[in-house]
Amino acid sequence: MDFRDRLIALTDVETTGLDASVYEIIEVGLVVFDQRTFEIKNTLDIKVMPQHPEVFSPMAMEINGYTKKAWKKSFPLDYVMRLYSEKTVDAMFCSHNVTFDWSFIEAAFKKTEVVNYMDYHRIDLLTLAWSKLRNTGLERLKMAAVALHLGIPEEPQPHRAFTGVMTEYEIFKKLLTDY
Repeated sequence: MDFRDRLIALTDVETTGLDASVYEIIEVGLVVFDQRTFEIKNTLDIKVMPQHPEVFSPMAMEINGYTKKAWKKSFPLDYVMRLYSEKTVDAMFCSHNVTFDWSFIEAAFKKTEVVNYMDYHRIDLLTLAWSKLRNTGLERLKMAAVALHLGIPEEPQPHRAFTGVMTEYEIFKKLLTDY
């Protein structure tokens, strides 16, 4: 299949910490879209039930606003990964920091034994932003800085996976259409 015909599976995960071998996913935001037209084909906005809340990093808890009450309607990881897998068949994985997000998604696929049907290529939005904006006065590559530089509204706080992935989607569109 021509890579230009593949959908993009733009993904943002919220986690209990920074290391996928120690911490876990607690929220998944996904926007699957046509890379030529930017038409959104599918989305996922879902909280994951933490299996080991005792190892939750205080910094991660502050960033994503985790509370037991807010995660009352969360789902087991295997259910979330089955949904994710169904929505991303043949798509190319993309995120703002592909190393981070992919490490958690890959670990979750392995842990749950859910089959990953995505294409093996990965797109790093951070690298795309660097390549398009490095000579425009942008000083930082954090998602919020890139969004601000591009005139995209600031994401509401606390950071949520779905609001994050929607900001990434707007960044992706702007980078590919305006630069």
